[in-house]
Amino acid sequence: MHRLRKAEGAFTDAEMLFERGRYGSAVNRYYYAVFHAIRALLATKDLDSPKHSGVISLFNKEFVKNGLMSKKSSKTITKLFNMRSEADYGDFVYFEKHSVEAVRGDARSLIGEISVFLSKEWLS
Repeated sequence: MHRLRKAEGAFTDAEMLFERGRYGSAVNRYYYAVFHAIRALLATKDLDSPKHSGVISLFNKEFVKNGLMSKKSSKTITKLFNMRSEADYGDFVYFEKHSVEAVRGDARSLIGEISVFLSKEWLS
């Protein structure tokens, strides 16, 4: 699936940025990795939105509230969305390695959760 490959590519880019100490840029790519994975998930129900907030809302409504995805996944995308907004638009915003490390693990977990769900869907 194209969007899941895009998610993995963004995550790989984030890892390279993280290793170079470019934490704000890494946050941006971790966010987009999760965002693309969520859009892959939404595609299974022919859903999408032109707005990031719309994608997140649809994800929560269609997958989290129905128990198909964990509640932690909702917290992860919300946190990454907020951090990415700060990184991209905030003045004088700097991230410490430890705070990015935490969302790095959460992003990897969420992409994994979505991948498992999608692989089960494809086998059905």
